[in-house]
Amino acid sequence: MYKTAGVLIICLLMATTLQAQDTLPRFSATARGPGRILISWHNKYPVVSQISIQRSADSLKNFATLLTVPDPRLPENGAMDTKATHPNFYYRLFIVLDNGKYIFTPARRPHSRTEETPATAQKEEDDAEESIARAANTRLLVIAPPTDKQRSRIKTPATIHGLPELTLSNTVFVRKGDSLLGQLSGTQVQTFRDSLLRRTKDTLIFIDGDTLLIKPFVAKEVYKVSPYVYTSRSGNINVSLPEARTRHYSVKFFDENDKLLFELSEIKDPSLILDKTNFHHSGWFHFELYDGSQIKEKNKFFIPKEF
Repeated sequence: MYKTAGVLIICLLMATTLQAQDTLPRFSATARGPGRILISWHNKYPVVSQISIQRSADSLKNFATLLTVPDPRLPENGAMDTKATHPNFYYRLFIVLDNGKYIFTPARRPHSRTEETPATAQKEEDDAEESIARAANTRLLVIAPPTDKQRSRIKTPATIHGLPELTLSNTVFVRKGDSLLGQLSGTQVQTFRDSLLRRTKDTLIFIDGDTLLIKPFVAKEVYKVSPYVYTSRSGNINVSLPEARTRHYSVKFFDENDKLLFELSEIKDPSLILDKTNFHHSGWFHFELYDGSQIKEKNKFFIPKEF
């Protein structure tokens, strides 16, 4: 038995437990009591490299991957969602087949063993056939080529680190944070990807076969103590400007929210000490040092909690 993030429990399901299983790409979603939804299926695909279970409160969007099963090749497989707060979620499977071909199964809500009628079952089967027919020509060239020791595979979501060939036939949506920037045809994806990765330091994340998420690069801040404005051992602020008499120095001080606190203009003393009580509280403060109208340094200093 495996457990992932307290959400799903992978079951080594016996045939007697899964008598009502559907054969992929169809699957069964059965309510087994409060907070327990069994997702199960029978696999007859000769090659399958990944099966992920996804859940959403909406049947068309906002699907999140709950779990990727450890061995998708098992003929009888499934998982129990033990954290379903209500029985009205929609479930679907993301299945990666040979040569990078992938499909999303139709979404379905769980049912109890007693509520499904023959008419309902037939309608779901017809919908599944129609959806699979539409998805049959959707293809993706595998990002990580196969090796002698490892099968080709697609991770969902996956960060694209290299620049291999990438060909899609479906439309892909481009997002940045919560904003939708636009959409690309399958033939435009590789050009867009290559341009972004070569011209920026941003990360491009490929999610669920239909979304490219841009994760902006954020440089790690490296703090270096200023040689001009710094905190002394007593907690007071030293301002050291050896050329002050011949320059036109001024310093602006800001709080952690960049609100201007006060300014020292036309500094002619090469060494000043500012009492820490001028800053009213401990914490980080920013400053801007100017020589005339030209900024000489932007930095920060820290006043410890000692007053």
